[in-house]
Amino acid sequence: MIMNYNYGLIRIFGPSIFKVKIPENLLNHLNKFIDNTIEDKEQSKNLDVGKGLVGDVKQEFRLDKKTVEESGWLKFLGDSVAQWIYKDTGKKISEFKLIETWVVRQFENEYNPVHWHSGHISGAGFLKLPETFGKHFQDNKKDYRGGNLELIHGNRMFLSQCRFPIEPKVGDFYFFPHYLMHTVYPFKGTKEERRSISFNGLIDNKIFNIFG
Repeated sequence: MIMNYNYGLIRIFGPSIFKVKIPENLLNHLNKFIDNTIEDKEQSKNLDVGKGLVGDVKQEFRLDKKTVEESGWLKFLGDSVAQWIYKDTGKKISEFKLIETWVVRQFENEYNPVHWHSGHISGAGFLKLPETFGKHFQDNKKDYRGGNLELIHGNRMFLSQCRFPIEPKVGDFYFFPHYLMHTVYPFKGTKEERRSISFNGLIDNKIFNIFG
């Protein structure tokens, strides 16, 4: 049975983006697991994936298979991807395979450079945020983007934007195709944690491969 998540399809440029709200009980479960992992130095070391990722951040670690399944995170991802693909293409997927899912713990002055993912489908969302991300050094400047996730595609042209800045909100999760470039800006003015979660996954190749 597909859960009644709060979905929202976004098409701001070429590829569509699918916004979903993580259910509160799932959000709490994930944060509890992460808090426990942080306290357990051995488990933190075993789950660490920071060396294989591009971010210059304090800590990045994967979620183990048991936690992914028992928490409902796998079901949330699978149900959401199915809804997204159906709303966008009218096609029903018969396969969703999770490649990996991981947590990013980002602190003051840390960042994730422009990059993209593997697989077919990816996504990123927010589990815990500081009270502030800081502000511009010059008070007359607008559109401070510290701590923002920004999605990037193509070039800026008339009536066509190439950047989609996302102000983080706890519980918001964004699904996008794996090739969509994105970055996370550094922030300042706080010692608190910006905690996010991401994943890579596969769907039916006959749906993904439009040239097949």
